[in-house]
Amino acid sequence: MSELRDLVLSTKPTTTPLDVMPPQLIKATFDILGPFVLDIINTSLATGMVPAVFKHAVVSTLLKKQNLDATIVSSYRRISKLPFLAKLLEKVVYSQLLPFLNHNSVFETFQSGFKAMHSTESALLKVTNDLLLTVDSGKGAILMLLDLKKQWVGLQGVALKWFKSYLEDWTFSVNLANCYSSSADVRCGVPQGSILGPILFSLYMLLLGQIIRKHNVNFHFYADDIQLYLPIRPNDNGSFMSLKNCLEDFKTWMAVNFLHLNESKTELIIFGTSHLCNNVSNNLDHMSSYVKSSVRNLDVVFDTDLRFAKQINSVVKSSFFQLRNIAKLKPFLSFSDLEKVIHAFISSQIDYCNSLYIGINQSLLHHLQLVQNAACRLLTRTKKREHITPVLASLHWLPVEYRIQFKVL
Repeated sequence: MSELRDLVLSTKPTTTPLDVMPPQLIKATFDILGPFVLDIINTSLATGMVPAVFKHAVVSTLLKKQNLDATIVSSYRRISKLPFLAKLLEKVVYSQLLPFLNHNSVFETFQSGFKAMHSTESALLKVTNDLLLTVDSGKGAILMLLDLKKQWVGLQGVALKWFKSYLEDWTFSVNLANCYSSSADVRCGVPQGSILGPILFSLYMLLLGQIIRKHNVNFHFYADDIQLYLPIRPNDNGSFMSLKNCLEDFKTWMAVNFLHLNESKTELIIFGTSHLCNNVSNNLDHMSSYVKSSVRNLDVVFDTDLRFAKQINSVVKSSFFQLRNIAKLKPFLSFSDLEKVIHAFISSQIDYCNSLYIGINQSLLHHLQLVQNAACRLLTRTKKREHITPVLASLHWLPVEYRIQFKVL
């Protein structure tokens, strides 16, 4: 019961029209309702059945960016809300399933999404390190970014029956301006807002790793973002064929397994000398349309020389834009609240994946330091002609270069 109590208290109290009582009330009266909630969960697990009411999602839409065309469906992000007790049941299963999968080494080694101690930064560190080693050895490298628009090991009996019940017969309705559509069937997959959905998607994608390895192509997954990369030499047709065949097998597998490659987001970048890049581009055939001079990889901009100049410039531009907006709020915020806002919108940008900046040009780091200095001056009202280093020290803000070094210690 204590374990269930912890899960109830840690579950976000979002509500849907299907909730028979507000989640906050369940939390507040758990001492009374706890045994009944426990009985619902245990009955589901013992019988291998998920109640139908737990498999209905209320879907709302949110425009991804304000400048997108509101008349195009792909401009919207779908947000699925599930009943509170359904999320609680998923959390209970998740807390037992994850240790089992980790203990049996079921997960793909090069999958960084939904895994403890793995992040976008750890994924990019692995890929960047491999690319740098390849380029430093005198070769070139190709990086292809793919965006996606079964296997159960050791699960038997009632446990497998429960997952079968969980995955089947999902329904949804759409909420628009507080008006709800009639219910419709979910033909494949589970709602995006589910707790078990991400981990089940990782299992669903396991076979992809085997397909890619067959072609001797390096790869790394982060959720549904896939990176394929391999070393190349001028006129090395074998590498090109490996990548082409891998991509064809990749598309075939997705077509069979109800997935779709988002061609508009497929990008390819070539690292190496300008002569090599031009030579490689001429040998890519239909894939040449994917070639870009820079790509945004898990929100980090990669350029052909791996110096991250465009990434730094992007961070600097965005940060100064945010600082100008924050300056307008300054009269209405206390010192501590203003500092929190600066850390949320400025420090987070400076620190995101900053371990990739080890060894980059000092002039680029100086641009980032100017951003931090400006944020510090805004917070403390320090004038431009005054030295900023003592002020940074008084705030216990590590300078940018030391933040990078601290990250990799």
